[in-house]
Amino acid sequence: MASKRVLLLCGDFMEDYEAMVPFQALQAFGVAVDAVCPGKKANDVCRTAVHVLSGAQTYTETVGHNFALNATFDEVNAASYDGLLLPGGRAPEYLAHIPSVVELVTKFVSLGKQIASICHGQLILAAASGVVKGRKCTAFPPVKPVLIAAGAHWVEPETMATTVVDGNLITAATYDGHPELIHHFVKALGGTISGPDRKVLFICGDYMEDYEVKVPFQSLQALGCHVDAVCPSKKAGDTCPTAIHDFEGDQTYSEKPGHAFPLTATFGNVDPSSYDALVIPGGRAPEYLALNESVIAMVKHFFENKKPVASICHGQQILSAAGVLKGRKCTAYPAVKLNVVLSGATWLEPDPISRCFTDGNLVTGAAWPGHPEFISQLITLLGIQVSF
Repeated sequence: MASKRVLLLCGDFMEDYEAMVPFQALQAFGVAVDAVCPGKKANDVCRTAVHVLSGAQTYTETVGHNFALNATFDEVNAASYDGLLLPGGRAPEYLAHIPSVVELVTKFVSLGKQIASICHGQLILAAASGVVKGRKCTAFPPVKPVLIAAGAHWVEPETMATTVVDGNLITAATYDGHPELIHHFVKALGGTISGPDRKVLFICGDYMEDYEVKVPFQSLQALGCHVDAVCPSKKAGDTCPTAIHDFEGDQTYSEKPGHAFPLTATFGNVDPSSYDALVIPGGRAPEYLALNESVIAMVKHFFENKKPVASICHGQQILSAAGVLKGRKCTAYPAVKLNVVLSGATWLEPDPISRCFTDGNLVTGAAWPGHPEFISQLITLLGIQVSF
Protein backbone atom coordinates (compact mmCIF):
# COMPACT_ATOMS: atom_id res chain seq x y z
CA MET A 1 0.00 0.00 0.00
CA ALA A 2 1.31 3.48 -0.90
CA SER A 3 2.60 5.42 2.09
CA LYS A 4 1.57 8.79 0.64
CA ARG A 5 -1.76 9.85 -0.82
CA VAL A 6 -2.51 12.88 -2.98
CA LEU A 7 -5.72 14.40 -4.34
CA LEU A 8 -5.89 15.65 -7.94
CA LEU A 9 -8.72 18.18 -8.32
CA CYS A 10 -10.09 17.91 -11.85
CA GLY A 11 -12.66 19.64 -14.04
CA ASP A 12 -13.82 19.54 -17.63
CA PHE A 13 -11.28 21.05 -20.03
CA MET A 14 -8.41 21.04 -17.58
CA GLU A 15 -5.14 20.98 -19.55
CA ASP A 16 -4.43 17.44 -20.76
CA TYR A 17 -0.74 17.23 -19.78
CA GLU A 18 -1.30 19.08 -16.51
CA ALA A 19 -3.65 16.37 -15.31
CA MET A 20 -2.07 13.18 -16.65
CA VAL A 21 1.65 13.83 -16.23
CA PRO A 22 1.59 14.37 -12.44
CA PHE A 23 -1.18 11.76 -12.05
CA GLN A 24 0.87 8.99 -13.64
CA ALA A 25 4.33 10.17 -12.58
CA LEU A 26 3.43 10.18 -8.90
CA GLN A 27 1.85 6.73 -9.16
CA ALA A 28 5.03 5.47 -10.82
CA PHE A 29 6.96 6.80 -7.83
CA GLY A 30 4.73 4.95 -5.36
CA VAL A 31 2.25 7.70 -4.43
CA ALA A 32 -1.49 6.93 -4.43
CA VAL A 33 -3.38 9.58 -6.43
CA ASP A 34 -7.15 10.08 -6.29
CA ALA A 35 -8.64 12.13 -9.15
CA VAL A 36 -11.98 13.79 -8.41
CA CYS A 37 -14.30 16.35 -9.97
CA PRO A 38 -17.28 18.14 -8.39
CA GLY A 39 -20.57 16.72 -9.63
CA LYS A 40 -18.92 13.52 -10.83
CA LYS A 41 -18.06 10.17 -9.32
CA ALA A 42 -15.44 7.46 -9.73
CA ASN A 43 -15.25 6.09 -13.31
CA ASP A 44 -16.84 9.22 -14.77
CA VAL A 45 -14.80 11.12 -17.35
CA CYS A 46 -13.50 14.68 -17.60
CA ARG A 47 -12.84 16.16 -21.01
CA THR A 48 -9.42 17.77 -21.37
CA ALA A 49 -7.94 20.57 -23.44
CA VAL A 50 -4.66 20.67 -25.38
CA HIS A 51 -3.13 24.12 -24.93
CA VAL A 52 -0.17 25.05 -27.14
CA LEU A 53 1.78 28.30 -27.49
CA SER A 54 2.33 28.43 -31.24
CA GLY A 55 3.08 32.05 -32.10
CA ALA A 56 -0.34 33.61 -31.62
CA GLN A 57 -0.95 36.17 -28.88
CA THR A 58 -2.31 33.42 -26.65
CA TYR A 59 -2.46 29.61 -26.64
CA THR A 60 -4.44 27.53 -29.09
CA GLU A 61 -6.89 24.89 -27.88
CA THR A 62 -8.03 21.54 -29.21
CA VAL A 63 -9.80 18.67 -27.46
CA GLY A 64 -7.53 16.26 -25.58
CA HIS A 65 -7.84 12.80 -24.06
CA ASN A 66 -10.76 11.72 -21.92
CA PHE A 67 -9.52 11.56 -18.32
CA ALA A 68 -11.08 8.83 -16.15
CA LEU A 69 -11.72 9.74 -12.51
CA ASN A 70 -10.91 7.12 -9.88
CA ALA A 71 -12.65 8.63 -6.82
CA THR A 72 -15.80 10.56 -5.92
CA PHE A 73 -15.61 14.25 -4.99
CA ASP A 74 -18.38 14.09 -2.37
CA GLU A 75 -16.52 11.37 -0.47
CA VAL A 76 -13.24 13.27 -0.11
CA ASN A 77 -11.82 13.86 3.36
CA ALA A 78 -8.90 16.31 3.20
CA ALA A 79 -7.41 14.92 6.42
CA SER A 80 -6.75 11.56 4.74
CA TYR A 81 -4.42 13.10 2.11
CA ASP A 82 -0.84 14.33 2.24
CA GLY A 83 -1.11 16.77 -0.64
CA LEU A 84 -3.26 18.48 -3.26
CA LEU A 85 -2.62 18.96 -6.98
CA LEU A 86 -4.40 21.62 -9.05
CA PRO A 87 -4.03 21.30 -12.85
CA GLY A 88 -4.51 24.28 -15.11
CA GLY A 89 -6.42 24.66 -18.35
CA ARG A 90 -9.88 26.21 -18.47
CA ALA A 91 -11.40 24.13 -15.66
CA PRO A 92 -10.13 26.41 -12.85
CA GLU A 93 -12.17 29.30 -14.28
CA TYR A 94 -15.37 27.61 -13.15
CA LEU A 95 -14.02 25.48 -10.31
CA ALA A 96 -12.95 28.66 -8.50
CA HIS A 97 -16.65 29.62 -8.22
CA ILE A 98 -17.86 26.36 -6.67
CA PRO A 99 -18.14 26.78 -2.87
CA SER A 100 -17.38 23.13 -2.10
CA VAL A 101 -14.16 23.34 -4.14
CA VAL A 102 -13.02 26.51 -2.39
CA GLU A 103 -13.91 25.00 0.99
CA LEU A 104 -11.91 21.85 0.19
CA VAL A 105 -8.81 23.79 -0.89
CA THR A 106 -9.05 25.98 2.22
CA LYS A 107 -9.22 22.83 4.35
CA PHE A 108 -6.05 21.40 2.77
CA VAL A 109 -4.24 24.67 3.50
CA SER A 110 -5.50 24.93 7.08
CA LEU A 111 -4.26 21.38 7.72
CA GLY A 112 -0.80 22.30 6.44
CA LYS A 113 -0.92 19.88 3.52
CA GLN A 114 1.46 20.17 0.57
CA ILE A 115 -0.06 22.09 -2.36
CA ALA A 116 1.11 22.03 -6.00
CA SER A 117 -0.68 24.19 -8.54
CA ILE A 118 0.10 24.91 -12.18
CA CYS A 119 -0.86 27.41 -14.87
CA HIS A 120 -4.49 28.55 -14.34
CA GLY A 121 -4.88 26.33 -11.27
CA GLN A 122 -3.81 29.30 -9.16
CA LEU A 123 -7.21 30.89 -9.86
CA ILE A 124 -8.62 28.38 -7.36
CA LEU A 125 -5.97 29.32 -4.79
CA ALA A 126 -6.85 32.99 -5.24
CA ALA A 127 -10.54 32.25 -4.67
CA ALA A 128 -9.79 30.59 -1.32
CA SER A 129 -9.62 33.49 1.15
CA GLY A 130 -6.15 34.18 2.50
CA VAL A 131 -4.48 31.17 0.87
CA VAL A 132 -2.03 33.12 -1.31
CA LYS A 133 -1.87 36.30 0.76
CA GLY A 134 1.77 37.12 1.41
CA ARG A 135 2.95 34.01 -0.46
CA LYS A 136 5.37 33.97 -3.39
CA CYS A 137 3.87 32.30 -6.41
CA THR A 138 3.86 32.24 -10.19
CA ALA A 139 1.35 31.12 -12.81
CA PHE A 140 0.54 31.46 -16.48
CA PRO A 141 1.06 35.24 -16.94
CA PRO A 142 -2.62 36.21 -17.50
CA VAL A 143 -3.37 34.93 -13.98
CA LYS A 144 -1.09 37.63 -12.53
CA PRO A 145 -3.78 40.30 -11.87
CA VAL A 146 -5.97 37.88 -9.91
CA LEU A 147 -3.08 36.66 -7.76
CA ILE A 148 -1.94 40.21 -6.99
CA ALA A 149 -5.51 41.19 -6.08
CA ALA A 150 -5.58 38.20 -3.71
CA GLY A 151 -2.47 39.52 -1.96
CA ALA A 152 0.16 37.21 -3.45
CA HIS A 153 3.77 38.22 -4.07
CA TRP A 154 3.85 37.69 -7.83
CA VAL A 155 6.98 36.07 -9.30
CA GLU A 156 7.29 36.78 -13.01
CA PRO A 157 8.03 33.54 -14.90
CA GLU A 158 11.35 33.94 -16.71
CA THR A 159 10.37 30.98 -18.88
CA MET A 160 7.25 28.86 -19.13
CA ALA A 161 9.12 26.27 -17.02
CA THR A 162 9.46 28.61 -14.03
CA THR A 163 8.55 27.00 -10.70
CA VAL A 164 8.34 28.74 -7.31
CA VAL A 165 8.44 27.13 -3.87
CA ASP A 166 7.16 29.01 -0.81
CA GLY A 167 6.83 26.74 2.19
CA ASN A 168 4.17 24.12 1.49
CA LEU A 169 3.06 25.91 -1.71
CA ILE A 170 4.59 24.98 -5.08
CA THR A 171 3.47 26.83 -8.21
CA ALA A 172 4.51 26.62 -11.85
CA ALA A 173 3.72 28.63 -14.96
CA THR A 174 2.88 25.83 -17.43
CA TYR A 175 3.39 22.13 -18.06
CA ASP A 176 6.96 22.93 -19.14
CA GLY A 177 7.61 23.21 -15.41
CA HIS A 178 6.40 19.69 -14.57
CA PRO A 179 9.83 18.17 -13.92
CA GLU A 180 10.75 20.75 -11.29
CA LEU A 181 7.24 20.96 -9.81
CA ILE A 182 6.95 17.16 -9.45
CA HIS A 183 10.50 16.91 -8.08
CA HIS A 184 9.77 19.50 -5.38
CA PHE A 185 6.38 17.95 -4.62
CA VAL A 186 7.90 14.50 -4.09
CA LYS A 187 10.43 15.99 -1.68
CA ALA A 188 7.72 18.01 0.09
CA LEU A 189 5.81 14.76 0.63
CA GLY A 190 8.89 13.38 2.39
CA GLY A 191 10.28 11.50 -0.59
CA THR A 192 13.93 10.75 -1.25
CA ILE A 193 15.25 10.14 -4.77
CA SER A 194 18.40 8.03 -4.89
CA GLY A 195 20.48 6.30 -7.51
CA PRO A 196 23.07 7.12 -10.15
CA ASP A 197 22.83 9.98 -12.62
CA ARG A 198 21.34 8.57 -15.80
CA LYS A 199 21.08 9.68 -19.43
CA VAL A 200 18.04 8.43 -21.34
CA LEU A 201 17.35 8.73 -25.06
CA PHE A 202 13.88 8.88 -26.64
CA ILE A 203 13.46 8.01 -30.33
CA CYS A 204 10.60 10.19 -31.53
CA GLY A 205 8.66 10.62 -34.74
CA ASP A 206 5.75 12.57 -36.16
CA TYR A 207 2.43 11.43 -34.71
CA MET A 208 3.85 9.43 -31.84
CA GLU A 209 1.23 9.19 -29.08
CA ASP A 210 1.07 12.38 -27.03
CA TYR A 211 1.01 10.85 -23.53
CA GLU A 212 3.45 8.10 -24.47
CA VAL A 213 6.24 10.57 -25.03
CA LYS A 214 5.47 13.34 -22.54
CA VAL A 215 4.61 11.35 -19.41
CA PRO A 216 7.75 9.17 -19.29
CA PHE A 217 9.94 12.03 -20.57
CA GLN A 218 8.95 14.45 -17.81
CA SER A 219 8.74 11.72 -15.16
CA LEU A 220 12.38 10.80 -15.77
CA GLN A 221 13.38 14.48 -15.73
CA ALA A 222 11.61 14.86 -12.38
CA LEU A 223 13.92 12.16 -11.00
CA GLY A 224 16.98 14.08 -12.14
CA CYS A 225 17.71 12.10 -15.30
CA HIS A 226 19.18 13.85 -18.33
CA VAL A 227 16.66 13.07 -21.07
CA ASP A 228 17.08 13.74 -24.78
CA ALA A 229 14.51 13.39 -27.54
CA VAL A 230 15.59 12.92 -31.15
CA CYS A 231 13.88 12.32 -34.48
CA PRO A 232 15.42 11.35 -37.83
CA SER A 233 15.93 14.32 -40.18
CA LYS A 234 15.22 16.80 -37.38
CA LYS A 235 17.42 18.83 -35.08
CA ALA A 236 17.33 20.20 -31.56
CA GLY A 237 14.58 22.83 -31.25
CA ASP A 238 12.41 21.28 -33.93
CA THR A 239 9.07 19.77 -32.93
CA CYS A 240 7.15 16.61 -33.67
CA PRO A 241 3.36 16.73 -33.97
CA THR A 242 1.74 14.14 -31.71
CA ALA A 243 -1.43 12.08 -31.87
CA ILE A 244 -3.99 11.60 -29.11
CA HIS A 245 -5.11 7.97 -29.14
CA ASP A 246 -8.11 7.34 -26.94
CA PHE A 247 -10.59 4.59 -26.20
CA GLU A 248 -14.07 5.96 -26.91
CA GLY A 249 -16.21 2.91 -27.58
CA ASP A 250 -15.13 2.17 -31.15
CA GLN A 251 -13.53 -1.08 -32.29
CA THR A 252 -10.14 0.62 -32.21
CA TYR A 253 -8.70 3.82 -30.77
CA SER A 254 -9.74 7.25 -32.02
CA GLU A 255 -7.21 9.89 -33.02
CA LYS A 256 -7.09 13.63 -32.40
CA PRO A 257 -4.22 16.11 -32.82
CA GLY A 258 -2.02 16.46 -29.73
CA HIS A 259 0.65 18.84 -28.49
CA ALA A 260 3.77 19.77 -30.45
CA PHE A 261 6.64 17.96 -28.75
CA PRO A 262 10.01 19.80 -28.75
CA LEU A 263 13.16 17.83 -29.55
CA THR A 264 16.20 18.41 -27.36
CA ALA A 265 18.98 16.99 -29.53
CA THR A 266 19.88 16.43 -33.17
CA PHE A 267 19.44 12.87 -34.40
CA GLY A 268 22.56 12.90 -36.60
CA ASN A 269 24.76 14.13 -33.76
CA VAL A 270 23.66 11.64 -31.11
CA ASP A 271 26.13 9.06 -29.84
CA PRO A 272 24.03 6.20 -28.40
CA SER A 273 27.03 4.95 -26.40
CA SER A 274 26.70 8.03 -24.17
CA TYR A 275 23.20 7.02 -23.00
CA ASP A 276 22.21 4.54 -20.32
CA ALA A 277 18.75 3.64 -21.63
CA LEU A 278 16.37 3.96 -24.57
CA VAL A 279 12.64 4.72 -24.61
CA ILE A 280 10.42 4.20 -27.65
CA PRO A 281 6.94 5.80 -27.54
CA GLY A 282 4.02 4.37 -29.47
CA GLY A 283 1.47 6.01 -31.72
CA ARG A 284 1.74 6.00 -35.51
CA ALA A 285 5.39 7.08 -35.70
CA PRO A 286 6.85 3.57 -35.23
CA GLU A 287 5.25 2.39 -38.50
CA TYR A 288 7.66 4.53 -40.50
CA LEU A 289 10.55 4.72 -38.04
CA ALA A 290 10.84 0.93 -38.34
CA LEU A 291 11.94 1.48 -41.96
CA ASN A 292 14.81 3.81 -41.03
CA GLU A 293 18.19 2.04 -41.01
CA SER A 294 19.73 4.58 -38.63
CA VAL A 295 16.91 4.03 -36.13
CA ILE A 296 17.38 0.26 -36.38
CA ALA A 297 21.14 0.59 -35.82
CA MET A 298 20.55 2.76 -32.78
CA VAL A 299 18.11 0.26 -31.27
CA LYS A 300 20.53 -2.62 -31.88
CA HIS A 301 23.27 -0.74 -30.02
CA PHE A 302 21.23 -0.67 -26.82
CA PHE A 303 20.42 -4.39 -27.04
CA GLU A 304 23.96 -5.43 -27.95
CA ASN A 305 25.24 -3.53 -24.92
CA LYS A 306 22.48 -4.87 -22.66
CA LYS A 307 21.25 -1.41 -21.74
CA PRO A 308 17.66 -0.89 -20.53
CA VAL A 309 15.11 -0.44 -23.32
CA ALA A 310 11.49 0.53 -22.63
CA SER A 311 8.99 0.38 -25.48
CA ILE A 312 5.24 0.93 -25.35
CA CYS A 313 2.20 0.32 -27.55
CA HIS A 314 3.23 0.42 -31.26
CA GLY A 315 6.88 1.06 -30.35
CA GLN A 316 7.43 -2.69 -30.55
CA GLN A 317 7.06 -2.44 -34.33
CA ILE A 318 10.56 -0.93 -34.29
CA LEU A 319 11.90 -3.70 -32.04
CA SER A 320 10.40 -6.30 -34.36
CA ALA A 321 12.02 -4.70 -37.39
CA ALA A 322 15.36 -4.56 -35.57
CA GLY A 323 15.26 -8.33 -34.95
CA VAL A 324 15.88 -7.95 -31.22
CA LEU A 325 12.77 -9.72 -29.91
CA LYS A 326 13.64 -13.32 -30.79
CA GLY A 327 13.43 -15.43 -27.63
CA ARG A 328 12.07 -12.52 -25.60
CA LYS A 329 8.84 -12.28 -23.62
CA CYS A 330 6.95 -9.07 -24.24
CA THR A 331 3.65 -7.34 -24.76
CA ALA A 332 2.44 -4.47 -26.96
CA TYR A 333 -0.78 -2.90 -28.12
CA PRO A 334 -2.87 -5.95 -29.15
CA ALA A 335 -2.90 -4.91 -32.82
CA VAL A 336 0.91 -5.28 -32.83
CA LYS A 337 0.75 -8.91 -31.65
CA LEU A 338 1.39 -10.17 -35.19
CA ASN A 339 4.67 -8.21 -35.42
CA VAL A 340 5.78 -9.50 -32.03
CA VAL A 341 4.95 -13.16 -32.65
CA LEU A 342 6.44 -13.24 -36.17
CA SER A 343 9.67 -11.76 -34.77
CA GLY A 344 10.09 -14.84 -32.60
CA ALA A 345 8.98 -13.41 -29.25
CA THR A 346 6.66 -14.98 -26.72
CA TRP A 347 3.50 -12.89 -26.56
CA LEU A 348 2.34 -11.79 -23.10
CA GLU A 349 -1.32 -10.81 -23.05
CA PRO A 350 -1.85 -7.31 -21.62
CA ASP A 351 -4.79 -8.04 -19.35
CA PRO A 352 -5.65 -5.45 -18.20
CA ILE A 353 -4.38 -3.02 -20.85
CA SER A 354 -2.28 -1.30 -18.16
CA ARG A 355 -0.15 -4.44 -17.64
CA CYS A 356 3.59 -4.10 -18.30
CA PHE A 357 6.38 -6.67 -18.26
CA THR A 358 10.13 -6.76 -17.71
CA ASP A 359 12.27 -9.42 -19.42
CA GLY A 360 15.94 -8.85 -18.66
CA ASN A 361 16.82 -5.38 -19.93
CA LEU A 362 13.50 -4.96 -21.80
CA VAL A 363 10.36 -3.28 -20.45
CA THR A 364 7.24 -3.40 -22.62
CA GLY A 365 3.76 -1.96 -22.17
CA ALA A 366 0.55 -2.10 -24.16
CA ALA A 367 -0.72 1.49 -23.96
CA TRP A 368 -0.51 4.73 -21.98
CA PRO A 369 -2.82 3.60 -19.14
CA GLY A 370 0.13 1.42 -18.12
CA HIS A 371 2.56 4.30 -17.61
CA PRO A 372 2.81 3.94 -13.82
CA GLU A 373 3.99 0.32 -14.18
CA PHE A 374 6.04 1.12 -17.29
CA ILE A 375 7.97 3.96 -15.67
CA SER A 376 8.35 2.13 -12.36
CA GLN A 377 9.86 -0.91 -14.07
CA LEU A 378 12.21 1.25 -16.15
CA ILE A 379 13.55 3.21 -13.17
CA THR A 380 14.15 -0.09 -11.38
CA LEU A 381 16.41 -1.16 -14.26
CA LEU A 382 18.12 2.25 -14.05
CA GLY A 383 18.83 1.73 -10.35
CA ILE A 384 16.77 4.73 -9.31
CA GLN A 385 14.64 4.56 -6.15
CA VAL A 386 11.98 6.83 -4.72
CA SER A 387 11.35 6.15 -1.04
CA PHE A 388 9.05 7.74 1.52
